[in-house]
Amino acid sequence: MVISVDRFRKILLLVAAASWMALSMAPMHALAATKAKTAKTTKKTVTAKTAPKRAVTASRKTKSTVAKAPSRKSVTVAAKQKGRVKVQMAAGKSGTLHKVAVQRKSASGAAVMRTAVAPRMSEGARLGLRGIDDPLELNSTVALVIDQDTNEVLFSKNDGAVLPIASLTKLMTGLVVAEAKLNMQEMITITQDDVDTYKGSSSRLAVGTTLSRGELMHLALMSSENRAAHALGRTHPAGLSEFVRLMNRKAAELGMRDTRYVEPTGLSSSNQSSARDLATLVSVAYQMPILRDLSTSPSYEVDLGRRTLHYNNSNGLIKNPSWDIGLQKTGYISEAGRCLVMQAKVAGRQLIMVFLDASGKWGRMQDAERVRRWVEVQTDARMVARPQG
Repeated sequence: MVISVDRFRKILLLVAAASWMALSMAPMHALAATKAKTAKTTKKTVTAKTAPKRAVTASRKTKSTVAKAPSRKSVTVAAKQKGRVKVQMAAGKSGTLHKVAVQRKSASGAAVMRTAVAPRMSEGARLGLRGIDDPLELNSTVALVIDQDTNEVLFSKNDGAVLPIASLTKLMTGLVVAEAKLNMQEMITITQDDVDTYKGSSSRLAVGTTLSRGELMHLALMSSENRAAHALGRTHPAGLSEFVRLMNRKAAELGMRDTRYVEPTGLSSSNQSSARDLATLVSVAYQMPILRDLSTSPSYEVDLGRRTLHYNNSNGLIKNPSWDIGLQKTGYISEAGRCLVMQAKVAGRQLIMVFLDASGKWGRMQDAERVRRWVEVQTDARMVARPQG
């Protein structure tokens, strides 16, 4: 077959065009392949980064379970917080978390281990008292409401249970100091002996701070200052041991048979009592004007020369205008839960309220509000039902 010159030229042009297109498309195919490979690698990286987060979530859920479990277990939680952190918690036979070992990588990459004490289960929870319901659905494991004038019990819940009372202890500390009629103007210096060795808690009253006995009483009763309370017991003329003995002797005189004190702050969980005993203590303490005034003071400032410390009442209800509180004291350590005792006027009645082992930061305050509303409703209903004429 004979091909003309013109046709041959056309064929050559077509072949050249096809070759040029093939060469120009090669980089695009290579780029597409590179993108696909990159996407695959990125997917693996994202999966690898996401996995620890799921592991952390699962570990945190396990941590919650361990806190409630009766058997001895350990759980490791991995999290990112300025480097890798490794936490191990050991649960005791009662389900209580005791120590936390924290492993953190320093800037140099070396592992640093630190140990801290984890919150303990409250004694009320350990005894199973938190599983007991009540008509008012209180947060507190133990509650008691008494008419101060008639001794009528208006409400009670586990009022005979003997539990740690935390800083409610300071009410007896204040009572013993007040009855001793010590000089409230005497200056007392905070020493190393007043530093908390039970819980390792902090204080704004540094060692070397000097205040009057009256100021220390104010801080102990109003804002639950631990070093202030310890200094009050330590500087008793007979010494700290005798002061604690006087606390227990006073409890015995008042018929507080469920009560025991081992130190004047309440930091020790060995300071224990019942709601019935505490109601008795509140009634007696209310008779002392100094205890009424200091415990219900909304705030107080301590002048230390170069600086001034401002303290607020640990009971938020004090600043609530709808409350008429004559005496109060709060308390908290993990073994005791949130505690509160008060003397207050509600619906024209002088009441004594005791709340022990409340759950949640605001649980005890919420319980006091519920009881107040309940008493007001009961009083209104009684007035309506009263026969006329």
